Amino acid sequence: MASQGKPMAWVTLATTDAYALGALVLAHSLRQAGTAHRLVVMITPGVTDTMRTQLSGAFDDVISVDVMDSGDAAHLALMSRPELGVTLTKLHCWTLTQFSKCVFLDADCLVMTNCDELFEREELSAAPDIGWPDCFNSGVFVFTPSQETFRALVQLAAETGSFDGGDQGLLNTHFSDWATRDISRHLPFVYNMTASATYTYLPAFLRFGKDVKIVHFLGSNKPWMNPQAGDASSPAGRFHAAWWDIYQSRVRRADGGHHFLELSAGPACEVLSAAAPAAPPPTLAPHLATGADCPANVSCLDSYTGSCCSRSCSYSRSRSASTQALDATRAAATSPSLER
Repeated sequence: MASQGKPMAWVTLATTDAYALGALVLAHSLRQAGTAHRLVVMITPGVTDTMRTQLSGAFDDVISVDVMDSGDAAHLALMSRPELGVTLTKLHCWTLTQFSKCVFLDADCLVMTNCDELFEREELSAAPDIGWPDCFNSGVFVFTPSQETFRALVQLAAETGSFDGGDQGLLNTHFSDWATRDISRHLPFVYNMTASATYTYLPAFLRFGKDVKIVHFLGSNKPWMNPQAGDASSPAGRFHAAWWDIYQSRVRRADGGHHFLELSAGPACEVLSAAAPAAPPPTLAPHLATGADCPANVSCLDSYTGSCCSRSCSYSRSRSASTQALDATRAAATSPSLER
């Protein structure tokens, strides 16, 4: 039951039209699973008006937020995923205080069956990360919106940053007792099953795979990048096919058969049709920023190398109100004081 008359909601984030496409499939998978809760998508200026209209047809609420980018090139390079800096934008989900409790899902997730029981969990409930199980994976988590928590996270981002340059490192630092405090806040892996786990530990998948509730297409290769991905009869191939089934039957049909994305010759690039030039994301650490984004209408989704389809790309970053506030907080925290 929602407390104090406030509803509960599933929340996701889209910073580009490509990830908005993932969000559309996610929304339809939640509807198909019969959720009783509201669907919310946060979007940034990188999502075009055309895609926003499409999102409005699938989500109950489409909420515009500022981009927050860690700009932490050094830590992001360790994972070969420099594009993950903008995932700090996810912190805005704590400002959704019109809801009593929420479950955040990355836009590259796919819901296989009803998971409304997650709303019975407490903050911060999440599944272990397969790379370091003492940390949780931030692709699926239960949280309670709170301006106080949002301010604390922003303060932490400004003062110490994230150990991986993205939201997951920051959230694991803030909720540092997740691993030891309360086992009930450890979600079973079936609520955040990394698609690649179907081959990294195939025996376990064959034993437990029938119970998978949420699939997470972790990594730089997303299902919207390629209609064909490996052996369609393999476990991973079946999840990929399930994503495309929803796209073909719900998303594409809802738009009268129009393709929002046309896959280019480059396997990891997508040309965004009818897309206006997106505003570049601001950064929390301008001195670490690197120009590695594509020109208008092109979005590279593999590990950025500073070029896209053999075209060098760079830009000067703009600065949003959220980022200016973060920088001001960081400056205040690091300025010398006369008192000790």
